[in-house]
Amino acid sequence: MEKTYVITGATSGIGKALTEYFISKGNKVFAGYRDENKLKLLPEGVIPFYIDSMKSDSIEAAAKFIQSTTDSIDTLINVSGCVVAGAMEHLPVSELRRQFEVNVFAHIDLSQRLLPLLEGGRIINISSMSSFGIFPFIAPYSASKRALDIMFNAMGLEMKKNIKIISIKPGVIATPLWEKSIKENENGFSTCQDYQNEINFMVKNARTNGIKGLPAEKVVQIVVKADSARNPRPSYTVGLDAKAAELISHLPQGVLNKLIKYKLHQRTNA
Repeated sequence: MEKTYVITGATSGIGKALTEYFISKGNKVFAGYRDENKLKLLPEGVIPFYIDSMKSDSIEAAAKFIQSTTDSIDTLINVSGCVVAGAMEHLPVSELRRQFEVNVFAHIDLSQRLLPLLEGGRIINISSMSSFGIFPFIAPYSASKRALDIMFNAMGLEMKKNIKIISIKPGVIATPLWEKSIKENENGFSTCQDYQNEINFMVKNARTNGIKGLPAEKVVQIVVKADSARNPRPSYTVGLDAKAAELISHLPQGVLNKLIKYKLHQRTNA
């Protein structure tokens, strides 16, 4: 039976893999994009819609377009996001706001607008293992993913509509986001001269992750599992590293801080 999906961030990485999978199964797929040059990357048969997470009028227009084209949505999958990186003592507050605008507020905005079409359906958020704790030099990203999980979990607890809300927390996945994040944060890195070893390590590690991480299809498998389950769990992890992050997150904060600081020093001074 054909189902209706709305997927943001559909032109690359996890969003692209999800879009390709669900359209290949004969579903109706609304595919969100921001860069018109990437429209050609969308598979044939999808219904593209423009959305800029930094612009509320764009989110409103996207929701109105979807509402005018379908009477119901089976699953909304919030994928799009960005990474703000750098040392907290140097990061401009404007960058912190951008991080939350893209990774949290835009998803809430679109979801709220589409709730009337989602009765009996699901909202699946692509979160991150970063939601489990503090990852130095990507603290804004970690905090945004934690906020995403907390706010949507509360929405699910509060609302009287029959909508299941699910968080997918992948570990390291090989997607273009890693290289894109390096380029987007170059200006911020230039202000962190007193953390040059740490920044160099982070950039090198990001490039390695972009190549050696798990394929996006691993996330697709878990999303499909959560989407088809009669009673899905509220949270799923993807990858051994994500499972380890979840386990380690239960340590006392003081112990966790010492462990992270030791490992960071060890890796950046090798």
